[in-house]
Amino acid sequence: MDSRATPAQPPSQPRFLMCPPRFFAVSYSINPWMNPNAWAGGADVLHMQAERQWTSLRRVLIGLGAAVETIEPQPDLPDLVFTANAAVVLDGKAVLARFCHDERQNEEPVFDAAFTALKARGLIDEIVHVPVDVTLEGAGDCIYDVRRGVLWMGCGFRSDARAAGVIEEQLGMRCIALPLADPRFYHLDTAFCALPCGGVIYYPQAFTPVALAAIHERVAPADRITLNGADAARFAANAVCVGRTIVLSSCGDALRGKLERRGYAVVETPLDDFGHSPERQGALFRCRSAPRTFIERNPRRMDRRADVLDGPLGDTPDLVFGRGVEDGKGLVPSSLSPLTVDE
Repeated sequence: MDSRATPAQPPSQPRFLMCPPRFFAVSYSINPWMNPNAWAGGADVLHMQAERQWTSLRRVLIGLGAAVETIEPQPDLPDLVFTANAAVVLDGKAVLARFCHDERQNEEPVFDAAFTALKARGLIDEIVHVPVDVTLEGAGDCIYDVRRGVLWMGCGFRSDARAAGVIEEQLGMRCIALPLADPRFYHLDTAFCALPCGGVIYYPQAFTPVALAAIHERVAPADRITLNGADAARFAANAVCVGRTIVLSSCGDALRGKLERRGYAVVETPLDDFGHSPERQGALFRCRSAPRTFIERNPRRMDRRADVLDGPLGDTPDLVFGRGVEDGKGLVPSSLSPLTVDE
C-alpha cells in the first residue's frame, strides 16, 4: 500500500440540497448537545443568527460554483434543515432514511416527496425505501469514499448495523460498518470525512476498536488525518468539499495546515448557532452540510482511479463532497451540510 499522502484533485460541479431554517429550533433533546432550555433563553436572537449563518453557508457554496436546491421547511419539523440525513444517493439511486427517534420520523414523508420531485426533474433515477425494521439515517451515517470505491457506515446510535447489507444490495458497492463509541458523535459524519484525494479526517475516540481496525486496514498512515479533542468538538470532520476547497464550521491551525499541504483551501463558515443542536450542525454540511442539508450533484460510479471530490448536512455535522463527473446521478444528503445529488 502506498503510504504517501495524496494531493487534492480537480473537482466537478456539485449540487447541494438545503432546507432554510425558518422553523429551526431546539425544542427537544435527542443527543448530548441539544439543550432546549439554553435555546429557549434566547430563541429569537439565536434563530436570527442561525438564519444568517445558513444564508452565509449557501452563499459560500454558490460562490464556489456549486448549485443549490432547496426543500420547503415545515412547521414542527425543526431538524428538517439537516438534509444530509435524508438519504444515501449514488448512481442515480436514492436510498431514503428511516429515522431512529420519533421526533424525526415525520420528516420521512417530506423527504420522500422532495426526492420524488427531484426524480421528476431527472436529477435522480430511482427511490428506494429500507425495510421498516431497519434504521438508516442517510448520509449522516453513510459516507461515500470515491478514492477507495466503498461506503463507510456509522452504526450503533442512529443507524442499524444491518443497514450495511441493505446499502450493499441496493447500491452494489461494499459498505463497511463502523460501530460508534461516543454518544456525542452519534452520526458518522460528526467524526469522519473521506476526502476525494484519499485522505480521511477522523476522531479516533469516536470509534470502537473494531471500527478503528477497519479504518486502519484500508487507510494508509499518511492519509489518516486524526482530529484532536478541540477540533472534534468543533465538528471539523463535518465538512464539505467543493473542488479544492473544504468548507467547515471551524478548525485549529494544525488541521488547517494539514489540509492546505494537501492542496485544499479551507473556508470557515461559523455555524455555532446551530450548535445548540448538533443535529443542526450536521445538517448543514453533509450530514455538516451546520444544519447541514445539501444535495451535491456528482458522477455516476467513476473509474476508481479518477480524480474526484465529499458531507453533513443532517443532524450530524457531516459533509457531502463533490466527485468527478460522468453521466450518472448521485444524491447524498448531509447534516447541516447540504445533500449531494450526483455521486
